[in-house]
Amino acid sequence: MNIVCIGAGNVGWHLASHLAEADFTISQVVSRTMDHAHKLGQLVNAPYTTSMSEVFPGADIYLYAVPDHQLSSVIAQNPIKTGIHCHTAGSLSMDIFAEHVENYGVFYPLQTFSKQKQVDFHDIPILIEANNKHNLHLLQKMASHLSNNILLTTFQQRQQLHLAAVFACNFSNNLFTIADQLLKGANLPFDLLLPLIRETVEKAAILTPETAQTGPAARKDTDVIEMHLTMLENDKQLQTLYRLLTDNILKNKATVSK
Repeated sequence: MNIVCIGAGNVGWHLASHLAEADFTISQVVSRTMDHAHKLGQLVNAPYTTSMSEVFPGADIYLYAVPDHQLSSVIAQNPIKTGIHCHTAGSLSMDIFAEHVENYGVFYPLQTFSKQKQVDFHDIPILIEANNKHNLHLLQKMASHLSNNILLTTFQQRQQLHLAAVFACNFSNNLFTIADQLLKGANLPFDLLLPLIRETVEKAAILTPETAQTGPAARKDTDVIEMHLTMLENDKQLQTLYRLLTDNILKNKATVSK
């Protein structure tokens, strides 16, 4: 199976490299940034270009791993109408292709990607969708060479999962950043929190997130909550965030206890 990878950012980098390792042929790498195109092209032993007008014809799959806000424009610039065209976005419908090509779908790996860190694809959920059974079969075949966790989902399911993932991953990482900044203020390393973070994730997996909830808000310890709010007196934005999260934990606890 021949694949043209359009986009050489974090998602495109990992998909192209893992597909190449799985013995798929990366026919071409396309990226608007020459340095990204060159480096990924070298990694997967493929020619590369920065111009959509130079996209190779004849590939089985055209895989778009570009930012959501750029996808519509990039699709419109692709002169190739054959093959299956699929994007990797969690929040966009596959119908974004409908006016441009006949065969299309979605190939969405649910994971956070950074070029600096390798990932094991075998247990990463890959959500797929296509506009007909033949295309779905080909996307399933491609996914099966990367992961043991393949899901056929609707756009509405994928959109809801993407929203949940933003809370679980992106927002939690932002909270890690806040925690790191607070620790630096006391000349303490972030590593101190790593056992706590690991245990929190493991408990959420074994129990449920609701059952695993602990801390001053979960036990309604108003003295500690007020002390923390006082400590945040000089950072009103962070103090407001603390209040919002505390109130949400209290609300969830009240709902569960009913």
